Amino acid sequence: MDENLEMLEYIHKASNMGRSSSEDLLRALKDKDNKIKKTLENICKEYEKFEKQSAKLLKKYKKEPKTAGIMADIMSKMNIKMEVKKDNSDASMASTLIQGLTMGNLEIDKRISTFANFIDKDILNMAKEFKKFGEEYTEKLKQFI
Repeated sequence: MDENLEMLEYIHKASNMGRSSSEDLLRALKDKDNKIKKTLENICKEYEKFEKQSAKLLKKYKKEPKTAGIMADIMSKMNIKMEVKKDNSDASMASTLIQGLTMGNLEIDKRISTFANFIDKDILNMAKEFKKFGEEYTEKLKQFI
């Protein structure tokens, strides 16, 4: 597979899953008094930006953007409901979000290291921005712990 497409597909799937999960979490916290909601809204917007940007580039390569899949989405929704039911404190929500962002950063970092010399500079820059987004919000979320 073309390395450009592989990186774009990863960014698209990861940002789609991140946006979807973050929106699910926001809905689950709708009637709750959590201070983390504004930060979570910003995370959703950032994921959406990367999702749209990667989809646009994938279409440029004549590739239809794919999502993580229905099973991953269902599992995510169930896990979010259980987490919120168990402990919906800002600290718990921040910890969950930090785990997700950290996993995403580890994966994008591995891909950047593998593909840096083989992919288009614009796609590499997008991957680096995606990683930076994850790092910045990991730090911002620590205030809630």
